[in-house]
Amino acid sequence: MRRLMLMIGLFFVFLIGCTSNEEVVTIPDGAPEYVQEEDINEIEWENKAEPFGDGNMVGNEGKSGVIGMDQPSLEGQKWMWHLWGVEEAELTVVGYHRESGTVHQILNEAWTIPVMGENNGADSHAPSSVKVPKKGEWAMLLYTDDTLFDTLVYEIDE
Repeated sequence: MRRLMLMIGLFFVFLIGCTSNEEVVTIPDGAPEYVQEEDINEIEWENKAEPFGDGNMVGNEGKSGVIGMDQPSLEGQKWMWHLWGVEEAELTVVGYHRESGTVHQILNEAWTIPVMGENNGADSHAPSSVKVPKKGEWAMLLYTDDTLFDTLVYEIDE
């Protein structure tokens, strides 16, 4: 009887350990130091980025959006980032691939680029070249001046 109770207890410990909401996260050397595992663990995966405006911008309306994201490609492409409520800042884009639990530099140039003036109704914008390294569910964590500003969740299949 003791052995059965011990096995049941161990089963529940194992079950609880396997149902944690936190994901295993790998942040590479060279990533900005303000990128925190807790930012990634707080991603709301069900809040997918949506088309808005004239439909060619995909993001979180009134906060951030991307032109070029409506036709994602693993081959690399140009995206234009748009931010509302931010006039001058440094924009850091951190890609998190859900399935592999890995963080990636998405911008070809660097982790961080400057944003410039108004465009397409946004308070600021930044053109960029991007490379998404693999298919799957992605969260693009947007940091302005070293602070998490917004998260865009995309499914990239091509």
